[in-house]
Amino acid sequence: MSNFRTEKDSMGELQVPEDALYGAQTQRAINNFPVSGQTLPPAFIRALLIIKAAAAKANRELEVVPSDIGVAIEQSALKLLDDSDFMQHFPVDVYQTGSGTSSNMNANEVLAHLASERSGKAVSPNDHVNAGQSSNDTIPSAIHLSASLLLAEELLPALEHLAQVIGDKGESLKDVVKTGRTHLMDAMPLRMDQALSGWQTQILQNIHALKQIQPAIQSLAQGGTAVGTGVNAHPQFVELFLRELSSMTGLQLTKAENYFAHMSSQDIAVSLSGQLKTTAVSLMKIANDLRWMNSGPLAGLGEIELQALQPGSSIMPGKVNPVIPESAAMVAAEVIGNDATITIAGQAGNFELNVMLPVVAKNLCESLQLLANVSRLLADKAIAPFTVNQDHLNESLGRNPILVTALNPVIGYLKAAAIAKQAYKEKRPVIDIALEQTDLSRAELEELLDPRKLAGPA
Repeated sequence: MSNFRTEKDSMGELQVPEDALYGAQTQRAINNFPVSGQTLPPAFIRALLIIKAAAAKANRELEVVPSDIGVAIEQSALKLLDDSDFMQHFPVDVYQTGSGTSSNMNANEVLAHLASERSGKAVSPNDHVNAGQSSNDTIPSAIHLSASLLLAEELLPALEHLAQVIGDKGESLKDVVKTGRTHLMDAMPLRMDQALSGWQTQILQNIHALKQIQPAIQSLAQGGTAVGTGVNAHPQFVELFLRELSSMTGLQLTKAENYFAHMSSQDIAVSLSGQLKTTAVSLMKIANDLRWMNSGPLAGLGEIELQALQPGSSIMPGKVNPVIPESAAMVAAEVIGNDATITIAGQAGNFELNVMLPVVAKNLCESLQLLANVSRLLADKAIAPFTVNQDHLNESLGRNPILVTALNPVIGYLKAAAIAKQAYKEKRPVIDIALEQTDLSRAELEELLDPRKLAGPA
């Protein structure tokens, strides 16, 4: 049975586990919100701790808190960030008070406890750790900072890697011609590098769009305090805070253009989430193309063979499934769902404060991390290693009646359509039917119907 100690906050005394670093307000949140068993993401808590460290340094320089206490808070935050098991100290459920006050006070109490031990003085979670801050500006700032770090350090490098791998794969397959498909039906041929160039451009467009959002997501509400007016914050706090935070993170972090907008809305987070949804849609399209091209191997398209990573069935021996594209498609579905939640949460800005901040933080961090992880998997375990079934590609091209499209300018659409239908019906190559039904020689037909020429210049 656990031992407890008595902690006190503005509402009175409360029993807290003896070995817990947090205090009464965190314990109240634990008691009040047994909802999901999910905590806020580690990326968000890391951002919150970095904010607390930068704030402590700024407040120490401004003499808002005693120098030794400011140092103790900053060092405690940095030590926690180096602890791989730091999340054990942040047990508050995601589905808590909409301002995220419980999580802000959780951080304040943990740091106050550690700083008290380090300095030998009584460190207050409110008066010292939270000096010049409010949950109302700190939590929105932590949302932006965690998203900024995940975007810059995780997602953008992963997408750039994916784009590079797609480009390299396309270059290696520039001499491979395949049957094109529209409506899932046979269409005119194209080169494999042309197909992959479409994928690559999708990813590059997403990279560009995400970079366009970076300056906005790197702007912070910190300094607005309770309602955006900056009450109780030192006039120079924001300047020093942003200088320290930018130095600690390597990001160019800026002051919100308007505190009231940053605190009452989550429009920037909604915008970023919308672009993550677009990225997810792109990844799902690529994943599904890979699945279709890999289908079979006997009764499907069988154009490519994905790397065999694990047995595909518990009952059908020898079966191998496209597990990485399936994983990517599920991630895409999750991100699309996360965006719907963030969209609904974004409108919950009642007057001066949005009151669905924790779920925005959770879903935004999750989407960024999931997309980053699966983009690298898709690149390294699906696209880079797949092989082409050249014999199957050639066979399909040879039997593709749609090649007759190339004869339209010579014999007309209606005559070409009749040849195509006969080729379908008799399951014969279109060149053989065209030889019978037109005055064109085989040499002329071979020239006109050459799939490589029809795919255009390399």
